[in-house]
Amino acid sequence: MKPKAHILPIIILSQFACTSLWFAGNAIVDELTIKTGLGSEIIGYVLSSVQFGFITGTLVFAVLMIADRFSPSRVFMVCALLAAACNLILLSEEISKWTLLSARFGTGFFLAGIYPVGMKIAADYYEKGLGKALGFLVGALVFGTALPYLVSDTDFGSNPDAVVKTVSLLSVLGGVLLWMFVPNGPFRKPSTKLQLNAGSKLFKISGYRKAAFGYFGHMWELYAFWAFTPLAIQTFNLLNSETLSIPLWTGIIIFLGGLSCSIGGLIAQKTGSHKVASRALALSGLLCLLSPLLFQIPTPLFLLGWCLWGMAVTADSPQFSNLVASSIPTELKGTGLTLVNCIGFAISIVSIQLLSYLSESINPKHLFLILAIGPLLGLVSLGRKSS
Repeated sequence: MKPKAHILPIIILSQFACTSLWFAGNAIVDELTIKTGLGSEIIGYVLSSVQFGFITGTLVFAVLMIADRFSPSRVFMVCALLAAACNLILLSEEISKWTLLSARFGTGFFLAGIYPVGMKIAADYYEKGLGKALGFLVGALVFGTALPYLVSDTDFGSNPDAVVKTVSLLSVLGGVLLWMFVPNGPFRKPSTKLQLNAGSKLFKISGYRKAAFGYFGHMWELYAFWAFTPLAIQTFNLLNSETLSIPLWTGIIIFLGGLSCSIGGLIAQKTGSHKVASRALALSGLLCLLSPLLFQIPTPLFLLGWCLWGMAVTADSPQFSNLVASSIPTELKGTGLTLVNCIGFAISIVSIQLLSYLSESINPKHLFLILAIGPLLGLVSLGRKSS
């Protein structure tokens, strides 16, 4: 049965609206630095606390099989409302380091009921063509990630409180919209009982294991690349006496990644998700290795290279999710997707904190070389024969 025409657009719009919360703290990091008295280490703290909250949330959701036992649309809405409430704490006039980290942790925790649950909802509607649907869906997440940066570069967004209020309101609207217009999908097969050993059972499936480890390599690179792109632009400005707008170009680079997710989804319909994922991973890994050279070339070429990297680093994400979802039983899709997200985001914390630590002691031009480890290991995993 073909889904109604409004289903996918509403899932995409809701995913975009709700995931705009993800980088809200990073987009107003200067204001938060003043409020908390923290130094440059705040960049790693603000994003890693969201990632840690997301990991904790996905672990809880996976163990309790929330997305497979309860209505995914209802779970999505409740989490969207609670994530927005946590984000609004950033409006406090005085905010301590631990209040900031707790607020971002809470936002991340409830994002666990948005991003993977949104993919689960798509899988419940699109048994065929899931790679294309997830391409648009993850593209929406990436657009949402870029939004706070783009808003902060406008006159309206010059007030940090406006950025926080805008993305919080969007999250509320996105959650309510999906709950009202996207009921449980026709291919949903709810689990009737809790299976605490579901995770270990899933990793015994060869296809799931290969896709999962490919995704883990991708996640080593992705969020660290996003988090430190502002530092890359700042470094390029200093080295070349340029005045590139850091929030504008960060937003554009992340935004282009959303386009590549959608384009990759369309290509995957013809070539398959495996080929799209492996080629995007290879290209982003190559750009990791070439990154020191990008700081030494003319401005248009630097921007072109970083924009291309922003596209390559995300294009594989929805295709890995499709490979994961397609390799496991229907009644465990929500748990399987959530578990892979949980581990992947745990890996992203390690790479973010590693770059944050090293940024104090090595030349920023060489910082991004470390990210090549992820694509390399991901490609090795994808190339392994099934066992």
